[in-house]
Amino acid sequence: MITDLRDIVQNPDLYLSKKIKVQGWIRSHRKQKTMGFINFFDGTALQEIQVYYSNALANFANVQELNVGSAVSIEGTLVKSIGSDQSVEISADSIALEGASDPSYPVQPKRHTLEFLRDIAHLRARTRLFQAVFRVRSVAAYAIHKYFKDKGYVYVHTPIITANDGEGAGETFQVTTINPDTTKAPIDYANDFFGKKTCLTVTGQLEGECYALAYKRIYTFGPTFRAENSNTKTHAAEFWMIEPEIAFCDLNGLMTIEEDFLKFIIKYTLVHARAELEYLDKITDGVDLIKRMEVLLDSPAIKITHAEAINVLLNAKKDWDILPKPGKDLAREHEKYLTDEFYKAPVFVYNWPKEIKAFYMRANEDASTVAAVDLLVPAAGELMGGSQREERLDKLLERMNELHIPTDSLSWYVDLRRYGGCKHAGFGMGFERLLIYITGVENIRDVIPFARTPGNCEF
Repeated sequence: MITDLRDIVQNPDLYLSKKIKVQGWIRSHRKQKTMGFINFFDGTALQEIQVYYSNALANFANVQELNVGSAVSIEGTLVKSIGSDQSVEISADSIALEGASDPSYPVQPKRHTLEFLRDIAHLRARTRLFQAVFRVRSVAAYAIHKYFKDKGYVYVHTPIITANDGEGAGETFQVTTINPDTTKAPIDYANDFFGKKTCLTVTGQLEGECYALAYKRIYTFGPTFRAENSNTKTHAAEFWMIEPEIAFCDLNGLMTIEEDFLKFIIKYTLVHARAELEYLDKITDGVDLIKRMEVLLDSPAIKITHAEAINVLLNAKKDWDILPKPGKDLAREHEKYLTDEFYKAPVFVYNWPKEIKAFYMRANEDASTVAAVDLLVPAAGELMGGSQREERLDKLLERMNELHIPTDSLSWYVDLRRYGGCKHAGFGMGFERLLIYITGVENIRDVIPFARTPGNCEF
């Protein structure tokens, strides 16, 4: 029977002095004339375990030739370790090679730069850093599903290929079967596979609203795509989004849900990925990850309007790189000041100028703002963006006409207001942005297994 390292780490006394068999990989191998020490890991736990072997092994010479990265099966006895770095180790009776590793194996037991590891993304998950990061990703993803399941939400799979761009930004990846080299502009989409212009989705929100108005509470959680030619630390062409939609919910109700959701995910991850977070805490320079998340859990979110936020910023004695202005978006430096310096807490900024927000957001009575909200978090900035959706048919059509958004291609969306529409609201959160906050790893390329960025589509 194979024993996982996870079980040994969680309950070493249960296995102490007993014969066990483990299977995994060699992280490092220290060889001496009559003995050797292998640092072994199997991916089921962040921790590794030392394996001691002697020249009593029948294949001692062969074992001494094993390279870092080799896959092995080890049988032996779990014993107390006399070393200071671990409490137990395995005294090996047999070590069998399952898969050899070439000496050119690039993940040698030394410190590697993140840039180097991005170039070998197919192997970087074997490092302790990425073992921690991607287990946190797994735990946080499960927490998201658990939260919504426990609250009675229906999980909806919205389409990856769509005929609408959702946000109206136009920064989409077009999907076509027509060879542009043999087609004169403009393209006749009648001859294309779908018979119309299609793209990879930038959001599942609009389709999600259809199901919210049938199931009351739904969420989507899947990949989305933006064709932004940006090489910043927080932008990627492919990323994952969480987008719940809730019927009979107004803006205040949405803010309550957002805060409850975020704090649940953080609390769950702190408990169920504790070893990984403690490791990341140690290697993240100048960031106390666990403390800042615990502080967030204990800090009720502040609620201010966009106008109030601008007033706070204008009255601050700060030399802004970008001057705060009424009617304009907040810059990263503005978000940081509000959360980290002025309020020292998460901040909801709501009632945004309608001219910088999407067509589907509910118009307020002042005719100049919409019922939109961003959740700003200390050390992270904007983490969620949402709104109460415009449920009034006449107001929605009026806004679409103002922005020259064709109603014929979105007739199905308009129908939601015509046939039993009601007030409803929803938000979106980029999963990788949440992971950057939780793990302290600053680049989005390092919290997603295979990054898709301008000029990069390996694997």
